[in-house]
Amino acid sequence: MTVPVPEPGPIARPSASVPPGSPAAHAAVPVSGTTYQVSVTNSGKCLDVTAGSTANGGLVQQWSCSGDTWQQFTVNSAGSGVFTLVNVVSGLCLANKDASTASGVAIIQESCTANTNKQWLFTPIGGRTWPSTADGFAGTDGGTTGGAGGTTVTVTTYADLVRYATASTPYVIRVDGALTATPYGNEIRVTSNKTIVGVGTRGHIVNGGFFLGAGTSNVIIRNLTIRDTRMADDDPGDDAYDYDSIQMDTANRIWIDHNHLARMNDGLIDSRKDNTNLTVSWNVLAENNKTFGIGWTENVTSRITIHHNWFRGTNSRNPSADNIAYAHMYNNYLQNTGSGNWSRGATKMVLENSYFDNVKDPYYKDAAAQLRQSGSIVVNSTGRQETGGSAFTPSSFYSYTLDPAANVPSLLGTYAGPQANIGT
Repeated sequence: MTVPVPEPGPIARPSASVPPGSPAAHAAVPVSGTTYQVSVTNSGKCLDVTAGSTANGGLVQQWSCSGDTWQQFTVNSAGSGVFTLVNVVSGLCLANKDASTASGVAIIQESCTANTNKQWLFTPIGGRTWPSTADGFAGTDGGTTGGAGGTTVTVTTYADLVRYATASTPYVIRVDGALTATPYGNEIRVTSNKTIVGVGTRGHIVNGGFFLGAGTSNVIIRNLTIRDTRMADDDPGDDAYDYDSIQMDTANRIWIDHNHLARMNDGLIDSRKDNTNLTVSWNVLAENNKTFGIGWTENVTSRITIHHNWFRGTNSRNPSADNIAYAHMYNNYLQNTGSGNWSRGATKMVLENSYFDNVKDPYYKDAAAQLRQSGSIVVNSTGRQETGGSAFTPSSFYSYTLDPAANVPSLLGTYAGPQANIGT
């Protein structure tokens, strides 16, 4: 498994326990507590403790990658963005010999101390890379491919975005620039088989959003900033102007990924009326009253995956998850929010390895709902933390990899929202 980071220099790659194609398999900056092989791009060879030595001062070389434990190193944070690399066999740390500052000095293993010659800085070259296909429930039932196979177009005007997003044929639509919606608050009615992706961090939809209606399927909305439809004259509940970033009513196979959604008069995301096979991943949802509402139905059929999202400075619906057959939430970060994850109605929710900081009621359930929680961290928070019922087993539907909850704030602080290497 080779991580596609450009030359020069070594790259860190997770050990075989991390499935290829998962986001964790593409980390240019390592995750503390994870065991890696480290390979050199040009040779494809791995860092190797010579002869599997356990001795202080043992030489480290490059050698054909074998998967042996003397080629495996556990990365531990040493603070301030630097890491130690501890060999699995010897328990010793990678170091430059004699703490020398000269070029050409050997790399060895030594007893782990706080000395800076054992502290390593990982600098991304080209950044983390991301899969082009959906994971979670959006990856089931044939998957979500958007406009793949159709024509790719780049739009720089709102009129062109509307033209291609509402067309009857597949398109990959690259949004390059800040496009202002007209009329104010307009939600483009996206049709099936579309990918709408921002070019790097330049793609903005201002004063409007998207609507996916009944029968719409196979849509990707990715790497965009969708923002600013607040109305000063609205009522306190923000009910008069239904301006959402993304609203979906009975749509199927939808992937919402790496967007920054903020300051909309109504919801940031509304998933309504039996919308299903939805994955919402690696987004920033910020500065809003109503954040992410799911439901508006008596049927219990929806299947939704929500992972690696940063809910920041929001009030309600974080999310409010009503009557969902399977709601899988993992590695999300809720910070300074007026409510937490709410399992409503007959929802079955699985919550894993998330991080709650200054959240009122971090996670809770209705009497008939189920909520199974594991591995999450709650700090500076008050109110309800409720579980009950066995819910379901997400891995029976798809494979996924959990990041440690302690790493979630730093991961999402770096990688949530639009990325410079998506859509380019």
